Amino acid sequence: MTLRPFHLAFPVHDIDAARAFWGMTMGCPEGRSSNGWIDFDFYGHQIVTHLVPGMEAPDAGGNAVDGHHVPVPHFGIVLEMKDWQALADRLVAAGTRFDIEPYVRFKGEAGEQATMFFRDPSGNAIEMKAFEDLAQLFAN
Repeated sequence: MTLRPFHLAFPVHDIDAARAFWGMTMGCPEGRSSNGWIDFDFYGHQIVTHLVPGMEAPDAGGNAVDGHHVPVPHFGIVLEMKDWQALADRLVAAGTRFDIEPYVRFKGEAGEQATMFFRDPSGNAIEMKAFEDLAQLFAN
């Protein structure tokens, strides 16, 4: 089976801040847009920021994972390690505030992965991760 691109639409409170963050900081090419929404190419997947004035950050809570508080809900992409490191470096250089700084979790265990958590300007939580061995994605 060929993996098909996913589509995710989520709220933002400031469309210009969303354009700057997703387009410039994250490096996602912009697709179609209007005054109320923007399509972005998120590593081959379609994400759409929808302007919802007065929205509140979508933070329902979290879970403890490997000694860190993981925000829920969140979304992200599993990158190749070199791309993950390049993004981590770009985010650090941009002064991004991390919920969980870039690091390798489950080191030496099944499912070892590089991960980082941060938020867009509207408070949407994002996790970007990578595996040296993609076969570890569903390891238990």
